[in-house]
Amino acid sequence: MQSTVRAAAADEMPILDLSALNDGGDIAPIAAQLRYACLTTGFFYVANHGIPEPVIDDLFATTKRYFDLPLEQRLPHRMDEKYRRGFMPQGINQHPGFAPDLKESYEIGVDLPESDPDVVAGLPLHGPNRWPADCPWLRTASEAYFEQAQELGKRLLKVCAVSLAMPEDHFLQFCTKPMVQMRLFHYPPQEPVSDDKAFGVAPHTDYGMITLLLQDPIGGLELMMRNGEWVSAPYVPGTLVINIGDLFQRWTNDIYVSNPHRVINRTGKERYSIPMFFNLDYNSLVTCLPSCQSATNPPKHQPIKSGDYLLSRFRDVQKYKVQAA
Repeated sequence: MQSTVRAAAADEMPILDLSALNDGGDIAPIAAQLRYACLTTGFFYVANHGIPEPVIDDLFATTKRYFDLPLEQRLPHRMDEKYRRGFMPQGINQHPGFAPDLKESYEIGVDLPESDPDVVAGLPLHGPNRWPADCPWLRTASEAYFEQAQELGKRLLKVCAVSLAMPEDHFLQFCTKPMVQMRLFHYPPQEPVSDDKAFGVAPHTDYGMITLLLQDPIGGLELMMRNGEWVSAPYVPGTLVINIGDLFQRWTNDIYVSNPHRVINRTGKERYSIPMFFNLDYNSLVTCLPSCQSATNPPKHQPIKSGDYLLSRFRDVQKYKVQAA
C-alpha cells in the first residue's frame, strides 16, 4: 500500500459551480469543466448544488444517531434479499483479493409500492423501502434528502449529455423509473496498523452512471491517478463529490474514466458518508454514443441492459443472492 497520500490538486478535483444549471442559464461552461474532469480523474466537486444545508445536516445527524443504536436493535432491520433495502452489517461487502470492508450501512432506494407493475413482475432491485418502526426519524431525514439529491442527479445528467455533444435530454429519456440507491455509511476507526488488504472500502470502481457523495470532515476518500498514484479527496464545505461509474464509461467508449477509489479511516474517529448511486432505468440499453465512435474508433463494448450489468457486479462483492430478471 502507498505509504503517503498527498491531497489532490485543484485541477485534479475541480469544483464546478452549478448556479447556472439551477437557474436555467448557459451550462456549456459547466459541461466543459465536467468533460475535463471525466477525461482525467473521473471525479469533481459541485458547489451551489441546490440541496439546502439543513437537509444535509439533518441527514448526517440522523445517520450518526442510527449507527449509535446497539447492534442488537439494528439487526432486525437487516437487508432483505428480495428488494435489497435495509441494514447491512460489517463484513457483507468483500471485493475480490481484499478483506471484507470495514463499514456498515443502511440502504434506501426509489420507494415503490408492492402494487407497482415492475415490483409485481419481480424486476430486481425494485420495491418498497424498509423503514424501521422503532426509528421513524430515519425515514423523515432520508426521504427529505433523497428527493433533493435525485433531482440534482437528473440535472447533472443534462450536463453530462452536453459534455459529450449530445442533446441535453439524452440520458433523461432513460429516467422514467431510474434505479437510484442511497447508502448511509458508518466507518468505525481502523487500527493504525492493520492488514494491507483491509480498507473501509477496498479499491474499486463504481458500477453505474454517476455517484453523488456527501462526506464528513474526517476524510478518508482516496482515488487513483492515471499514473497509479493514490491521492486524497479533501473535504470541501458546501460541496458534494461526484464521480462517474463503469456504465457511463461504456456509454463513452472508454473516453471518460471510471476511476478506482478506496476509503481508509485511520483518524481514530467515527466516519460517516452518504453516497447516492444514480443509475438509469433497468431496461436502458447502454450503447456507445454516436459522438464517441468513428470509423477508426468503433464501439469497444457490446450493448447491455443497465440493470443486468449492475446485478452482475453486485454478485461479485456481496454475500446476498440477488436473482436476475
